[in-house]
Amino acid sequence: MHDDDALDASWGFATRALRTGHARTAEGEHCEPIFTTSSFVFANAAEAAARFAGEAPGNIYSRFTNPTVRAFEQRLAALEGGAACVATASGMSAILATCMGLLKAGDHVVASRSLFGSTTMLFDKYLARFGISTSYVELTDREAWAAAIRPQTRLLFLETPYNPLTEMAEIAPLAELAHAHE
Repeated sequence: MHDDDALDASWGFATRALRTGHARTAEGEHCEPIFTTSSFVFANAAEAAARFAGEAPGNIYSRFTNPTVRAFEQRLAALEGGAACVATASGMSAILATCMGLLKAGDHVVASRSLFGSTTMLFDKYLARFGISTSYVELTDREAWAAAIRPQTRLLFLETPYNPLTEMAEIAPLAELAHAHE
């Protein structure tokens, strides 16, 4: 955001959708530019070393940080009322990033049977190799979700609406169940 465009609590949804996350460059553009670069320039080797070490702010590679993606993340967080947002290149990368951030060897996942095939493969083939187990339950059977929870359960995972059958589940009761089991 530009200094004179600080997020105003009184802004409505449409204003947040247009104004949040825009950091004007020296060019003075009206809307955020699209940065298509793969990498960024450093003033010297010391600055590069500090950025790579996480000791100094700034962009390194677009795979890590990019002003276009950062604007999107800030805008989406503002629109959803979130503290922050992390954008990924695909839904599967979002699911993997979530699992890697929350799970470790010995943990357990309760997941809906109604999942995208690649998600099931992630749980059964890849996370299992790291000692993470998964139990599957019917998407809309709250009692089955509750019965499947173990002391090692760290994640309840569902997709709603489920693709391709568009089965729907209520998230709030499952969130309550998760909170009840910490």
